[in-house]
Amino acid sequence: MLRTFCKPPKLPIDNVSTNTLLQNLGYINQPSAGTIHWLPLGLKVLKNVETIIRDEMDRVGGEEFSLSSLSSRDLWQQTGRWKNTELFKMKINDGENDDFCLAPTHEEEITNLIKLANVNYKALPLLTYQITRKYRFEKRPRGGLLRGREFVMKDAYSFDKDHNGAIETFDKVNEAYYKIFSRLKVPFERAVADSGDIGGNLSQEWHFVNPVGEDLLYKCTHCSTVSNVEKTVALPLDDSPPAKVAKVQYALTQDNETLVAAYYPDDRVFLPNLLKDQVEDIDMSSLLLSPEEVVERFQGEGDEELILKKFIRIMDARLNDSTDLPDFPISTFQKNNFTLITDVPLVEAREGEICGECEEGTLTGMNAIEVGHTFYLGTRYSKPMNARYATAQNTSELLEMGCYGIGVSRIVGAIAQMNRDHQGLVWPSTIAPYQVALVVAPRVDSQTVDDALRLLSPWKVMQDQNEKTGFGAKIINAKMHGIPIVAVVGKNWPIVELEVRGKRWKPDNDETPYDYEIALQQKTEEWGWTCEVNNGVEKHFVQKDRIQDVISLLLKDL
Repeated sequence: MLRTFCKPPKLPIDNVSTNTLLQNLGYINQPSAGTIHWLPLGLKVLKNVETIIRDEMDRVGGEEFSLSSLSSRDLWQQTGRWKNTELFKMKINDGENDDFCLAPTHEEEITNLIKLANVNYKALPLLTYQITRKYRFEKRPRGGLLRGREFVMKDAYSFDKDHNGAIETFDKVNEAYYKIFSRLKVPFERAVADSGDIGGNLSQEWHFVNPVGEDLLYKCTHCSTVSNVEKTVALPLDDSPPAKVAKVQYALTQDNETLVAAYYPDDRVFLPNLLKDQVEDIDMSSLLLSPEEVVERFQGEGDEELILKKFIRIMDARLNDSTDLPDFPISTFQKNNFTLITDVPLVEAREGEICGECEEGTLTGMNAIEVGHTFYLGTRYSKPMNARYATAQNTSELLEMGCYGIGVSRIVGAIAQMNRDHQGLVWPSTIAPYQVALVVAPRVDSQTVDDALRLLSPWKVMQDQNEKTGFGAKIINAKMHGIPIVAVVGKNWPIVELEVRGKRWKPDNDETPYDYEIALQQKTEEWGWTCEVNNGVEKHFVQKDRIQDVISLLLKDL
């Protein structure tokens, strides 16, 4: 089967895209933009990622479900999300009505399911999850597995009795996420994030840092806080010149009794969530109105009403008295109804600005690929859908919720992109389709091959038995496929050559030696084990009777 789909490109492959490389090596097939066929090799990697996720979700009490991919319009209308274009739903039309969509996410369906179960306080907390295909009408699918119209996702949903319980579950699932991404053995960042359309007021994103990433993160050089650009609080450097010209964003409070005017530099991007930090009862929907519409709604019946109304002017920290401000749209007001707030951040951060969290370090920007997102939802879905539980006092209360997503197929594409080098893919041992590739030199007898396979039996072993492929080409192909260790059996048997293909990984701030380094110093003579590194290629030579010990040590860090 490997030969059927595998058409390895010729070296060098620096200009071959990761998506093309995955297809040429027989991991996936892309029949059209945004859709993927998973081939046997790719499916092995995907299933290995799923196994890690299931293991850690089960460990924190998760119960696996599998909800229908078809989701009812009625439920989405209850939460007000049916007409939301940001979700890019694929709607199913029966010729008369759009009654269903292919679900891009399942908040409505799982909330309805738990509601109909009539749960009581004894059944809570409840944590459900599923690993299924999701769909979204992506207008510009790109990057193969990174942004498609169909993808594999782990989505989890929690239900608790109260806010404290929901936050406890939120923290517990985030700890599980930390363990999941640690087991994937690639560097990752946890970032403070905006909740967006999903809702709620607390969320965290999980990212792989890579130049191809579409997300922008900022990290502080002092306090190490990491946040998405939409949540990064930044202050100007002390010697930064003030903006010459300002723009203004008008908004209203929820009672329409206060007009908010937020001023910011005309060459910067305004961040609405930073405005909400200053005015808690702001009506975020008013930010979508034109300035004229905001003023018209604020003025009401006429100038008489304005005498009692209030005004808040908020100045970004990059403005001062010399900045040219737009004309104020209201001429009738009382000065004692004005509140002025100055020196606050209202715009997207820029590289090198001061961190608004600690006000000591500076911000460093980095592109990243988002692979996970966790949300505390509160009653965002349970309230409109009236999802309740029975209390010990025989009353009913709204369920407190959280939701937690991981892009499973995106993880495969992201790690392929992050770890690849000039020789091909480089898979972490925990998700590689095979842990070891066995390459046999010409004229090695079948008994030796059988002995080698027996010694390698604790692991999944890839062996190219195509007689038309030369010995050197087999080694190149094994390395191009990203198999962590290439075991070469040849004329030096019973000495086996182990070439390390994988990348070593350890948690941040862990400066202890790798286990194999300690063992190599202690066991060189006893195990007949030597190591040499030439031009960045690491090779180990070991007696066959100790091959299992050495491979076990090497794989721990790969």
